[in-house]
Amino acid sequence: MSAAPERFLGLVGQGVAAIDTPALVIDLDAMERNLHRLADWCRARGLRLRPHAKMHKCAELAKLQMAHGAVGVCVQKTGEALALAAAGVTDITITNEVVDPTKLARLARAVRAGGTRFALAVDSALGIERLAHALAEAGVRAPGAIDVLVEIDVGHGRCGAAPGEPAVALARAVASHAALRFAGLQAYHGAAQHQRTPEQRRATVARAAEAVARTRALIEGAGLAVPLVTGAGTGTFVHEAASGQWGELQAGSYLFMDADYAANTADENAPGFEHALFVKAQVMSRPEGRAVVDAGHKSHAIDSGLPRVWLPEGLAFANGGDEHGVLHGPALPALGETVWLVPGHCDPTVNLHDHLIGVRGGLLTGRVERVLRVDARGALD
Repeated sequence: MSAAPERFLGLVGQGVAAIDTPALVIDLDAMERNLHRLADWCRARGLRLRPHAKMHKCAELAKLQMAHGAVGVCVQKTGEALALAAAGVTDITITNEVVDPTKLARLARAVRAGGTRFALAVDSALGIERLAHALAEAGVRAPGAIDVLVEIDVGHGRCGAAPGEPAVALARAVASHAALRFAGLQAYHGAAQHQRTPEQRRATVARAAEAVARTRALIEGAGLAVPLVTGAGTGTFVHEAASGQWGELQAGSYLFMDADYAANTADENAPGFEHALFVKAQVMSRPEGRAVVDAGHKSHAIDSGLPRVWLPEGLAFANGGDEHGVLHGPALPALGETVWLVPGHCDPTVNLHDHLIGVRGGLLTGRVERVLRVDARGALD
């Protein structure tokens, strides 16, 4: 990934009107309020915060989160981990299984190089054996050179060993290798993040907490300490925290928020988060009864629905294809007017852009303060 091109660097200090479209823009004031709200919330409860950097994929933002209390960050892919480590992020957990020898060899070389502490989730004996072999092949001999989390399926039906005895067997397997440190359990329920009511989310996390507690007790009964249970997300972290089972929270989207999370009914005792990520678009065509903007699927992800029109208010966004969005409403914007969109899903939207443009002072009258590189854009391996 190249550094920010001259056309972006030349924006610094200019007003938002100078930002070409479509562009992915961060409202820095809103983002920083979100940053402080969750950091303060976790600190007040004695909880570790490890935000999921798969959301922003940006080393500068990961370092900002760590400077404000996060113990490190999470990612989902080996490539993401290595990209952020190369950019100076020093504590990274891969909350996903890696069984491919090529990927594990790359990770092992990064462990050997030092500078970043890595952790990895596992849910199979094969994954554990291949990780241990990759470290040995790379000449990594230090005890506990990498942290290993046994992932359990707490109801999502995706990755993870079954709670109970299968997880105990994996914990024992991890502990049998000197270079691996059994660091605890990975327990995340992705589907619960977008259950719309607090009651639904509370009930789902309660079932997950029972599985965690039962598995933890069995592992400890087998003579192994469980140093940590990590997981949770922006939609549910209040409930994982209240359960007393999780000691580390992995919320990620809180920093930017998106239209899908905004559709949730908020929990009473959760900190309030603001929209901080926007697609700046421009009206490029103005046929009768509609306005067409220059931001289509290539500038925002649609897996969680179409974007919401933030400004001007009162408009609906309709699918216009790869490069177009179609606006409908009673007071349509004029040709050339700026339109601000809130993406449906922030994570894959960020992955469509090389850079994020940080604006200070609001979307209407603010100025560009910085251009941030999306270091792990396209790091799908």
